[in-house]
Amino acid sequence: MTARLAGAADRPEIAALRTRVFVEEQGVPAEIEQDAHDAGAVHVLDRDDDGRLVATGRLLVRDGRGVIGRMAVDASARGAGHGAAVLAELHRQAVLLGLTEVELHAQLTARGFYERAGYAAVGDVYQEAGIAHVTMRRALPGEV
Repeated sequence: MTARLAGAADRPEIAALRTRVFVEEQGVPAEIEQDAHDAGAVHVLDRDDDGRLVATGRLLVRDGRGVIGRMAVDASARGAGHGAAVLAELHRQAVLLGLTEVELHAQLTARGFYERAGYAAVGDVYQEAGIAHVTMRRALPGEV
């Protein structure tokens, strides 16, 4: 698995994957899943051995900190390392942008995944799009 930076041509596939995971599977309202931040975000993706897009995530820069979001892995590919590959590439992209810390809003069901990747929870559990979340942060190395 080698996650990579997504290009404009990948955007329709990314949108379709996110719709399957967030809207169809998790019940997130379609009108809030796609947002104005998508256009300026750094998008990363990973494909399976058949070339099918199976994982994606995005990176925004806010107040000098990287904000990772919209992490989605197709149900058929979960547990195979695709999400970890996307997260590692998002970290690499953040370092290339000169960022030293990243933050994300983790669904509670994914908290362990992010803890294994070096994240620590900060603050209390809250509801976002009707799903329990916790804010998590992680420092980044100084070099890629």
